[in-house]
Amino acid sequence: MDISKQKIYWFCQVFGWTLLIGVEYLTYLLDFGFDPDMFYLGIANILLGITLTHLYRLMIKRWNWVRLPFFRLAPRVLVSVFVLSMIMTVVNLPADRQLMPEMFTNEPAVVLGYLLSFGKSMLTWVLSYTTYHYFEQSRNAEIERILLKTSIRETEAKVLRSQLNPHFVFNALNSIRALVYENPDKAQQGITQLSNLLRNSLLADRRKTVELREEIKTVEDYLALEQVRYEDRLKSRIDLDGRTLYWQVPPMMLQTLVENAIKHGVSKAVGGGFVEVRSSVISRDEASSGSGSRTNMTDQLHIIIRNTGMLGDKEASGGFGLKNTSQRLDLLYGPEASFDIVQEDDNVVRADIIIPIQSDSIFRKSVDQSLSQ
Repeated sequence: MDISKQKIYWFCQVFGWTLLIGVEYLTYLLDFGFDPDMFYLGIANILLGITLTHLYRLMIKRWNWVRLPFFRLAPRVLVSVFVLSMIMTVVNLPADRQLMPEMFTNEPAVVLGYLLSFGKSMLTWVLSYTTYHYFEQSRNAEIERILLKTSIRETEAKVLRSQLNPHFVFNALNSIRALVYENPDKAQQGITQLSNLLRNSLLADRRKTVELREEIKTVEDYLALEQVRYEDRLKSRIDLDGRTLYWQVPPMMLQTLVENAIKHGVSKAVGGGFVEVRSSVISRDEASSGSGSRTNMTDQLHIIIRNTGMLGDKEASGGFGLKNTSQRLDLLYGPEASFDIVQEDDNVVRADIIIPIQSDSIFRKSVDQSLSQ
């Protein structure tokens, strides 16, 4: 319990019990006049009420009752109220018998009245305190679950961001090794490109998103290395809308999809094939005005990856790449993002990625860059 809550707790204890006993003493004072013994008994009852309810507080915290389900908590609360009421009754009865003997002509009814009177006070205090902490505990537990879920999702995202196929690295090194004597300059360029890819892969788990232009450089390095391996069997084309260059995308995502396109499409096609990457801005609204376009927070990034191949079974043909993309988009953007892959033509597979904009400033920066080119 922090300091502010502690102060509130003690204020409520002192004020509440003083008010309760004070009202009862005021009633007695109006009927019988001032009696010092009754005044001291009232002070003693205030202290006793604070002590008993504070002991209940310590007990409920020690045994963590607020974590119990309701059907187990309710009996404990009722028993506690009865015990606390009984203690107050046992302490007050002898003193009141001496001060007001005329009230004890029908003692069983008086005792029951004392129990009910103190029972109402104790029940009010116990229910208020227990209910407050019960719901506070439930709220804290929910916050903990949310934080744990967020932590798990962040860990999953880091794992997904840092994937780079080791088979590609092995094949790329073999291709570069073959170039060392035949074309040293190209081999040196290949080493630089592979170094860039490895660096970006290592940095990927530290960044949730990167600018599209940076991600495309990674894709270009990857395609250049695969070009060494496939030579004329691989054709590639990248066509970007200038407005999308600064859009934030998950790092290494496009590289994974392009790698998947080559591995499951181009490499299996007789005579090779092609990979094409395009980007554009689309809107959920039909938002156009004259020769320009109006942009608002409904604008989205649309990335298309087309490649030679047959889709077949998505799980079998897509492997890790498709599952990786879906999971990462869901972790980062939730339902606002989407990923779909279809068989566009007899021998062409098309993947569509939709990513929502994250801030107006990113889009304005993209538009300004596009207009300056």
